[in-house]
Amino acid sequence: MAVSANRLELLQIADAVAREKSIDRMIVIEAMQDAIQKAARSRYGAETEIRAEINPSTGELRMWRLLEVVEEVEEYSRQISLEEAKLRNADAKLSDFITEPLPPIEFGRIAAQSAKQVIVQKVRDAERERMYDEFKDRLGEVINGTVKRVEYGNVIVDLGRGEAIIRRDELIPRETFRYGDRVRAYIHDVRQEQRGPQIFLSRTHPQFMAKLFMQEVPEIYDGVINIRSIARDPGSRAKIAVVSNDSSIDPVGACVGMRGSRVQAVVNELQGEKIDIIPWTETLPDLVVSALQPAEVVKVVLDEQAERIEVVVPDEQLSLAIGRRGQNVRLASQLIGWDIDILTEQEESERRQKEFVERSELFMNAMNVDEMVAQLLASEGFSSLEEVAYVEPIEIASIEGFDETTAAEIQARAAEYLEQAERERDEERKKLGVEDELYEIPGITGAMLVALGKEEIKNIEDFAGCAADDLVGWTEKKDGEVKRFEGTFSEFPVSREEAEEMIMSARLKAGWVTLDDLSAEEGEEEALDGANETIAEEAVEDEAEAVAVSQDPTSPAE
Repeated sequence: MAVSANRLELLQIADAVAREKSIDRMIVIEAMQDAIQKAARSRYGAETEIRAEINPSTGELRMWRLLEVVEEVEEYSRQISLEEAKLRNADAKLSDFITEPLPPIEFGRIAAQSAKQVIVQKVRDAERERMYDEFKDRLGEVINGTVKRVEYGNVIVDLGRGEAIIRRDELIPRETFRYGDRVRAYIHDVRQEQRGPQIFLSRTHPQFMAKLFMQEVPEIYDGVINIRSIARDPGSRAKIAVVSNDSSIDPVGACVGMRGSRVQAVVNELQGEKIDIIPWTETLPDLVVSALQPAEVVKVVLDEQAERIEVVVPDEQLSLAIGRRGQNVRLASQLIGWDIDILTEQEESERRQKEFVERSELFMNAMNVDEMVAQLLASEGFSSLEEVAYVEPIEIASIEGFDETTAAEIQARAAEYLEQAERERDEERKKLGVEDELYEIPGITGAMLVALGKEEIKNIEDFAGCAADDLVGWTEKKDGEVKRFEGTFSEFPVSREEAEEMIMSARLKAGWVTLDDLSAEEGEEEALDGANETIAEEAVEDEAEAVAVSQDPTSPAE
């Protein structure tokens, strides 16, 4: 059977569009069928149910009208009676459809325009779906493209099989692109939006630097060296912490390369961004010392509860440790994930002296002792009246110039002062309306109850509704800046774990949960931990077996 010119032309158009848009040929043919159906309805009536079919091999077009078999015909353009249907098909039943062939139609100008819109829309939807399916699983990849245009500072990139955008805030500062420039960027988001799939690229994302190092350093690509953390000030400076899984390989030297060739390739791609490569260690003080290079560090003090690090540097090293506009210490803080406070040796000495004076005055006023006794206690490391009142008497008696009688008198005065303060707090607590039952929660003190009362937390139900963040506070990091939000117990030495235990005790007392619920949760956690340990053990065994096979000279080569 010969194929007519019109039929051949239909298939050629379908093939050309499918190749150009990189979509399935059948999608284009189906779009043509929908367009012909729409045009036919404009000829035979919009209420008519029409089907069109294009043979994908020959290009032959067939059209027919569908008529539903019903008892009583209400819409003559869509329905047919059972009696009439049986005349055409003896096996016809109610709710069946009878097909009625239609002759080919001549497309008018309006019908052709309408058909074209249908085809264009269907092809565009298919192209968008294809692009989304292709890129949704490529998050985290580095991709090359060509600059198509620049709009309001945003760079539109042609990826060959789609378009992507690098927003102005995702570009390295002071870098410019023109039409036709080659650009390399990191795919950090792919979203299906109203106007179609949007592919968002970034050149400032920390993982962009990690991927560039992976391309330049074979040891990172092979997993011998791991990148543990990255902090970037795009276009200016960055810090990257690396660790080697092979003790014979220096991670820093491998990333730098011969005469700096490897790191220089990354620097060139990032428009001259200076990169500090730091060896990662699980010992936090050592990591802080490395992260603050080139500044020298004299002393590191950790506050694990607040995740804050206090670093003491020589007076002449302060500006170097902080860096221009705080860049060095900010990047070090981002790299480690803890807040870092920088002090000079003089500032630390002044602060310690101030604390010494404050503690001495506290002991003098609270226990009514002379200045020498107060200073002796402060110099021995006592920082609070609770420590003085509740330590073993021998610790105070062993201070030079003290004896057991003096120690007993000092502890008695400290205990008397604390009891008086507790009575005053209890009176304040009652004035605030805080109920006595809160005392039953383990770890709660009178001072804590006063703080709760000031926050309108007055009974077990109120306390049970709290979260750990409400009690101990929380930190938020945005745009590289860390903001601390204080909680009700921020001034007390209460850890997050202790706060969670207090809240759970309150929920038990309030009847929100039961001991059986807690036991069931613990059982689930233990089962999950056991499963994870089993998986880890199996992975280790598999890896050891693979290594043994690779080292066995009798094993066959792959």
